[in-house]
Amino acid sequence: MEFNETKLKGAFLVSTNRIQDSRGYFARGWCQDEFAKHGLKPNMVQLNTGFSHKKGTLRGLHFQVAPHDEAKFITCTRGALFDVIVDLRPESPTLGQWVAATLTPENGLKLYAPPGFAHGYQTLEDDTEMYYLTSAFYASAAATGVRFDDPAFAIAWPLPVSEISTADASWPDFAR
Repeated sequence: MEFNETKLKGAFLVSTNRIQDSRGYFARGWCQDEFAKHGLKPNMVQLNTGFSHKKGTLRGLHFQVAPHDEAKFITCTRGALFDVIVDLRPESPTLGQWVAATLTPENGLKLYAPPGFAHGYQTLEDDTEMYYLTSAFYASAAATGVRFDDPAFAIAWPLPVSEISTADASWPDFAR
């Protein structure tokens, strides 16, 4: 696995090293030791999956508040995602800043967000599927979000939104 830190401290774009032959390839999708070598020690406890039928579907921006805040490790298994993480850590010099990556099964890229980040994504193809590992169990009382189109973030989503849940469209703007 290859770790490239983003402009947001503690957030990484991770690429897999594929061993290929005539059958296809094999790659490590998660390795606690590899994360520890980069000073990351998330104890991943839950695997969540998502599937969206339509290109342009937007989900997020979601996070959980302490003591249930969580690291996330995001992978696209079918289709393509424009995956976004936003730094919401109050003490961070990059508070309110975001990074995005296009994740596809073909490029094998994964995005790691430490606790204190909001996460969302937009599908770039029909029938897109993703999964993400989390370092905390889902706690409905701690689950919340911020608006995907909050002017404070000015996220440049690549497509018009074709589908979004009422909840995701109704999150409040981020209050610093």
